[in-house]
Amino acid sequence: MNFSYLDIAIVIIYLAGVTAYGIIKGGRQSSARDYFISDKAIPWWAVCFAIVATETSALTFISVPGVAYAGNLNFLQIAIGYILGRIAVSYLLLPKYHEGELLTAYAYLGKRFGATTKNFASAVFMITRVFADGVRLYATAIPLALLLKGWDLFPNAADWKIYSYSIIIIAVITLAYTYLGGVRAVIWTDVIQMFIYIGGGILAVYILSSNLTVPLSETISQLSAKGKLNFFDFSIDFTKPYTLLASVIGGGFLSMASHGTDQLIVQRLLTTGSLKSSKKALITSGVIVFFQFALFLFIGSLLYIFFNAQTMKADEVFPTFIIKYMPTGVSGFIIAGLLAAAMSTLSGSISALSSTLVEDIYKPYFGKEKTPQQLLKVSKLIALIWCGILILSAFLFMNSSQSVVVLGLSIASFTYGGLLGTFLLGILFRNIKQVSAIIGFAFGILGMILIIYYTKIAWTWYTIIGVIISIVTANVINLFVPSPKPGISEKHSD
Repeated sequence: MNFSYLDIAIVIIYLAGVTAYGIIKGGRQSSARDYFISDKAIPWWAVCFAIVATETSALTFISVPGVAYAGNLNFLQIAIGYILGRIAVSYLLLPKYHEGELLTAYAYLGKRFGATTKNFASAVFMITRVFADGVRLYATAIPLALLLKGWDLFPNAADWKIYSYSIIIIAVITLAYTYLGGVRAVIWTDVIQMFIYIGGGILAVYILSSNLTVPLSETISQLSAKGKLNFFDFSIDFTKPYTLLASVIGGGFLSMASHGTDQLIVQRLLTTGSLKSSKKALITSGVIVFFQFALFLFIGSLLYIFFNAQTMKADEVFPTFIIKYMPTGVSGFIIAGLLAAAMSTLSGSISALSSTLVEDIYKPYFGKEKTPQQLLKVSKLIALIWCGILILSAFLFMNSSQSVVVLGLSIASFTYGGLLGTFLLGILFRNIKQVSAIIGFAFGILGMILIIYYTKIAWTWYTIIGVIISIVTANVINLFVPSPKPGISEKHSD
């Protein structure tokens, strides 16, 4: 094992440094609003980098190289859909969020339909985010657990205990600056962490290329001959997730849902202070993600040659190389990059979950008489609670045999279709009533549960199918729902 005391020192210094930086940049907050979306506009480029860091998480760092190791570059087609989806969000959804003083994405549904729709959407987001980010937190524990086992710090401990320790260590460190610094700490640490993990990826390519037994040009020829560099898949097969059709259409709708209706991303976009800045941050992030996916897929392809196509668990391929084959000092930097990717998503999740619970649920029903300072204290307490829940969620996935990147995206797909469908109902169908929207939303989720469990349709199609089910159901139900009596506002009748 090549992980030395120097590597350990680098990781510790990084963890201490990023925590201190986050606390300093976060400063003191004056209210819950300041804590969640910042009273001071944050530059669009910083928000752009924060979006990239947040959606990347440990899944990209660990699992995307594994996808290329086990397959080829077809996964990169999804990034094309991601860019198109972001463009749609920029011109369809973002203008709605910048109308008025909205602090969450779901506040729009409250304005359009009523409190019941807003509360339902908020609850669905929170449940989905807890499980999806439980996967991400677990993914980060993989290399840290390998390190702890390699150091033999817990010689008699079972694997599940070592993974549990790893999950708790990462979560507690991330909570420190998130709790104290709020959304400003989250965004500015994300900016630093994005450059750290991308730098780690570039360094990994250099080290890998230097340690191959044949020149890089010959390596690429070998990969090409084996089909490992195939990018486009023009086949029509709805059971394959990475065909061009599934990737562009399915990836586009998935991106619309994740970046247009998920508070994890919308919260960041609301900190820019203007619609124009939000658009620039969102669309530019899609371009960066495309090249980022290409980088980590290329790493997986090189690892295929380096390990001579050994049979390995895909999610452990890159962590194994980092820990066992990286030079002293480099391993520490790349592990720091991995932790950076994980912490950026985890901190964002804690902040987004807290803002949703406080602004959409607690404040309207329990906090109307609270002062801004009292709401701030409640917000920080709720952040603590969510951190604990995310730790418990991560424990649930320790025995999963599925690739964590597919697992994480599949979980979100259960609800993203219904969620995006409801937003599109509000924007595109002016006559849809609240009860119709809620039933459509519910049927979208129910339909996806049935499709996921009883069909072999690829996960990339889940979101668009959920959208269609929600929109069609709501429009049919709306035909039978009487209009509210004159003088009664449906939005406030619940």
